[in-house]
Formats: sequence, structure tokens, C-alpha cells
Amino acid sequence: MKLLIPCASGLESTVKRQLNHLGYDGKANNGRIAVEGTMQDVARLNVFLRSGERVLIELASFKATTFDELYENVHAVAWEDWLTPHSKILIDGKASSSTLGAIKAAGGVVKKAIVKRLIERFHLSSPRLDESRERFIVGCSIRNDEVSVTIDTSGDGLHKRGYRTLPYTAPLKETTAAALIDMTYYHPDKALCDLFCGSGTIPIEAAMRSLKIAPGMNRTFDFQFWKHTDQTCLALAKEEAKDAVVNRKLDILASDVDPKAISIAQRHAKQAGVERHIRFRVADMRAFSSDQSYGILLSNPPYGERLSDAESVKILYHDFGKVYKSLDEWSAYILTGLPEADRFFGKRADKMKKLWNANIECGFYSFLGSPPPKDNKKE
Repeated sequence: MKLLIPCASGLESTVKRQLNHLGYDGKANNGRIAVEGTMQDVARLNVFLRSGERVLIELASFKATTFDELYENVHAVAWEDWLTPHSKILIDGKASSSTLGAIKAAGGVVKKAIVKRLIERFHLSSPRLDESRERFIVGCSIRNDEVSVTIDTSGDGLHKRGYRTLPYTAPLKETTAAALIDMTYYHPDKALCDLFCGSGTIPIEAAMRSLKIAPGMNRTFDFQFWKHTDQTCLALAKEEAKDAVVNRKLDILASDVDPKAISIAQRHAKQAGVERHIRFRVADMRAFSSDQSYGILLSNPPYGERLSDAESVKILYHDFGKVYKSLDEWSAYILTGLPEADRFFGKRADKMKKLWNANIECGFYSFLGSPPPKDNKKE
């Protein structure tokens, strides 16, 4: 089967590396990474992937410039191998640079073709399905008149690990936080500090990664409720995940000026099973200091969406830069929507990568310290 892993814009190379680490050779195309796999791979990817958004099975791909062509090709798919007359069918449609740009109408055609096929194959007398049971999210993605028809094995997005249950202002998606960590030089033997931790996503994801806790270990997925799913697939994947967990000492600090944020972050860390591996502190970023060398600062600091915030945000970044300069050979990584953030930080970034966070174009700025001496490194 052809499996597709959608990911946020700018994170394709990171997700490819994660796939390679899991033993898959992925090819990126239009924000999706394609791999070949079985239902066992579907289970493994859902359980282990840290930054992919979903795991899709592509059932068909074809060219279509008319609704008739769309209908006939969708109707030709063996939907009866996957769905039943009781399946709840949801359509997720997207279109760009295509003749069939009216995606709502295209979605209606896709649904009609699926229902017609099921009625024919199951010899139903009713022209309707009851759609009362297992969920199937059917994707219809049209780009340059090329149609990709998929079913979503994940259901809820893979960023929903299950530990983040309390609301907080402008949270960073778990999948994005995991990708940011992979884009740094962080290693579990180093100190990692998030001085604007909010609800704790970055420190929690760093701890889970260091302890090799699979992000999907404690959640459910749509595919496990499908009629033909071999339940041993998910059981084997979760057993593999359980066996991979390690116990090691970590030096991770989650700090924020807001006591409510720290309270929420502690609750989330407890639910993720990593609370004892993270130090939590209510403190202003400006008070941070460390006598350690070669640590990592990684944060998504405020960047202000109102004009009245502009000056205070610039001062904040200036002060953050001063804190960084006081640290011995540390590296700093900042995700921010503030244009030219390094100018206010007071140091030219060694690298800057454009990413999207909550539909806001951001820059991921890397300020690199010197690498530690070789005899201090761990394999």
C-alpha cells in the first residue's frame, strides 16, 4: 500500500529523517511524505511518528477535469473492502490550481460515488447508509488536475498525544514542537531550557524524545475500529513502543513568568509521564543564568499581534539576547513571527528557516555556540 504522511510546511525534511530512523525510505511531494507499507506499518507510524500530522492510505490517484471523471474513478475504488453500510463517511477535500476548484461540490460527488458503490456491492434496497458506526475520513486532494483519494487511519491528528488537556494561550502544536527539537543539536546529556514554556509542550516533547516514549503510545486511532483491521497490528506496535522506553537522567527546565502556565505545564507533564524529568520554575526570563556549558535554549517566545505590543516585544527580545550572551557556549533556537527577530536579539542568526505555526509565517532562528570538546561528547 502507498502511505502518505502530511506535515506542516517547512518540516518535510525533518519528517523524512524521522521516517528514515524508523526504517522507511520516504519521498516528499507537496507537503506529503510517501512510503510503502502494510497495516502493520500503519500501526507503527501512528504510534511512533513525532512530527507527521496523519497517516493516510492512498486508494487511488488519477487525472480528472470533470465531475463525471471524478465520479467514475472514485466509484471504481473497491470501497467494500474497507467500509460497511454502517460506516460514518466524512469528506476532507482540498483543491489548488485545478479545473475542479469548487471543492465542496467535488466532495459531494466523491461521497455520492462511494455511497453508490456500497449500495451496489452490499445489495442494499435503501439509497442511504445509516452511518452510525466506525468513522472513515475520506480525503480528496486535487492539485493540477491530479486527484489523490485517501482514507485517514489516524482520525484525530497525531499532534493530539492525549496529555495536553488544559487550555492555554497560543499553544504550540506537539508535532511542531517535536520537529523543532529535532532541528537543534539537543542531546539528552545536555541541558535544555525553555524560558517561555507556556503549557509545557517543548519541554514535554524533549523529555518524551529523550526517554524514547512513543507519542502515540496512549491513544486510539480510527483504523483500529475498521472491520478488516487485524488488532494484533496495533498491539505489536504498542509493545514495541513499550520495550523501547529508557530511563535516564535529564536536565530540562520549563520556566515561565506566569504561575498559571507553570501549573498547567506540570499537569501536562504528569499526564505525559515525564513530570519527574523536568524542573518547573515561575521566573522572568531575565533572571535565568547557568554555570553549565554547551546547553540549549529553545523557545517560542511572544511576538505580539497588536501594534501596542511592538515596542515591548522588541525590548523582550533584546533582553533575551543579553541572557543568551551571558551563557558559556550555549546554542539558542527561537521560533517567532517577529520579522527580523535576530536584529532585536542582538546577534545575527547562523541559520533561519521559514515555518508555519497556527497559520502564521514564522522564522526558526538558530544561534549556535561552539561544539563541546570531543572527549565530552557521548555517542
